[in-house]
Amino acid sequence: MQGGYGLPFVIAGRPLEGPSHGGGGWLTVSPGYFDVFQIPVNRGRAFEIRDNSAGPPVVIINEAMAREFWPEGNPLEDRLIIGRGVMREFNDEPERQIVGIVGDVRDSGLNNDPRPRMYVPQAQISDAANVLNTGIMPLSWVVRTAGNSSALTEQIQAELRQASGLPVANVESMEEIVSNSLSRQKFNMWLMTVFRFVAMLLAAIGIYGLMAYSVQQRTQEIGVRLALGARLDQVRNMVVAQGMKLALAGVVIGIGAAYGLTQFIATFLFGVEAHDLATFVAVPVVLSLVALVAVWIPARRASRVEPLKALRYE
Repeated sequence: MQGGYGLPFVIAGRPLEGPSHGGGGWLTVSPGYFDVFQIPVNRGRAFEIRDNSAGPPVVIINEAMAREFWPEGNPLEDRLIIGRGVMREFNDEPERQIVGIVGDVRDSGLNNDPRPRMYVPQAQISDAANVLNTGIMPLSWVVRTAGNSSALTEQIQAELRQASGLPVANVESMEEIVSNSLSRQKFNMWLMTVFRFVAMLLAAIGIYGLMAYSVQQRTQEIGVRLALGARLDQVRNMVVAQGMKLALAGVVIGIGAAYGLTQFIATFLFGVEAHDLATFVAVPVVLSLVALVAVWIPARRASRVEPLKALRYE
């Protein structure tokens, strides 16, 4: 495959206005490209061996391009003129029949919407266009293996050098390509995880400090309750209940704020629903358990107050 830059195009037979012309990503590929990447052919057909320099000029578009320029029509009934009159390398570009519509690919980032894309057979590209393509993006070979691709790397490189007579460089597995494309997101995820645990720790310390201070301020009150016959478990449960009311009120407010921000958060997600039920259940439960632990320690201390010392406490 080769290409990847934007090129203007015209829908043959239509006036140059409205959706009859525009720009789209351009990629020259060989037969089998869509099978290797497992890109579904939703309408029409994929490229075949007969789509060579002797065959009729053809082109395949993706669903994003079909939605944008043929919202009501059938793209398979139209032809495209790509780059003619704009770049001298495409002065001889013929009208290409649209023979297929394939699924969208998020090749510009998982958080970016798919862009209009045109696929042209490599065998039908002129020498001038090939020279232009090579200057912009080197020729790339994609090989799908049934097992571990790293074990076949040397053999694949040898076959490519023998077939093309050119050196092979920048060999990467698909796992490495995906990992590199997500490196920034992974770093941000780990950074947010650290911040999350720090925030949870600070919240626990804050709740503990608040409850410990409250217990200290109410030492005389607790002593009076114990002197009047209150049981130790009643005092402990009272402190826990009062502390958890504050914590649960904060959890409820946080859930409401998080639910309101899901529309904004959804723009950063791919393949994950912003209104994830498991997240909206698990996070409040974890926060409530952290708050319970932070409240339990001062409550236990309050239940051990000696009534006589508490009554003398100032």
